[in-house]
Amino acid sequence: MTHPRDVLLGAAAVAPLPVCDHYCGAESRMVKSLAMQAEFIQEFGTCVFDVTLDCEDGARVGAEKDHAFMVLALINKAQSAIKSVACAVLPRVAVRVHPVDHPAFEQDVEILVGGAAQALCHLMIPKVDSLAELERALVCIDRAAQSSSRIDPLPIHVLIESPAAVHCVADIVAHPRVQSASFGLMDFVSAHGGAIPASAMGVSAQSLPEDLDQFSHPLVVRAKLEIAATCHAFGKVASHCVVTEFNNAAVLETAARRASRTLGFGRMWSIHPDQIRPILAAFAPDLTEVVHASRIICAAHAADWAPISVNGTLHDRASYRYFWQILVRAHQTARLPPDDAAQVFFR
Repeated sequence: MTHPRDVLLGAAAVAPLPVCDHYCGAESRMVKSLAMQAEFIQEFGTCVFDVTLDCEDGARVGAEKDHAFMVLALINKAQSAIKSVACAVLPRVAVRVHPVDHPAFEQDVEILVGGAAQALCHLMIPKVDSLAELERALVCIDRAAQSSSRIDPLPIHVLIESPAAVHCVADIVAHPRVQSASFGLMDFVSAHGGAIPASAMGVSAQSLPEDLDQFSHPLVVRAKLEIAATCHAFGKVASHCVVTEFNNAAVLETAARRASRTLGFGRMWSIHPDQIRPILAAFAPDLTEVVHASRIICAAHAADWAPISVNGTLHDRASYRYFWQILVRAHQTARLPPDDAAQVFFR
């Protein structure tokens, strides 16, 4: 069977990552998040969000080593639990380490990559300001991975958090080991020395231009667009920053929808369990579009990807590519109906 993944995308295919990346730094929240991920897998039949265990902001100053060993123990415990049961869908667990110039960076990498590289879906490196910093980090990461049983290179996610990083984003994102780039809103605003107001760290009720929130301040919006556009240029996934107003699901879902449909981000951070479902809903394509995409892709597959007409509209590989990606997004958000496309292409 000629799979649309191979025919339509080929070498340019973007890694199909879950649309939500859930961060947690305290041990109790890590345990709950891992359990919740297992519950979501049971509910949806696929892994709809990553769990990223945070060493950068989660560790107390002076207790970085103990925190890293605690994270390692949780990862290995979760890995042992997976091996003890028949699980068709594997969970996705990642770690955010300290920045490459932090004294705890190499220690984090030695403990977590050296001890659990085979269990990680990726490693998040924060505050990457240049290609040189990324390459320094990779030397340490690959050295630690040699002591683990992981065979394939560990995918790397980077956090773009400063004006310098935005300036160098193409060099960073183009690196073949980089799978995704996230925008670090809080540090980005802080790096401007008061030139950007604190309002740009949040989301206002109306998000009007004069509100100067994270969706209207020109410098913040420019940075987001630069990251998203660069990721698309190099076939990587752009991940949107946090929304701290986690008690307001409507604000969050509106922000997530803007991140996805207006700014072109492929996924988004969650910092509270209540944010996960609104992010999934916002990033999911409309059901009517999914049904339409399924019809077109199934008809195109039956025609061996030659041009076809659907409802009097011509479609060829250019539009097939778009509609196939709609189906992929529907699968990532557990919104794919059990129709012919699901049975043929997502078994």
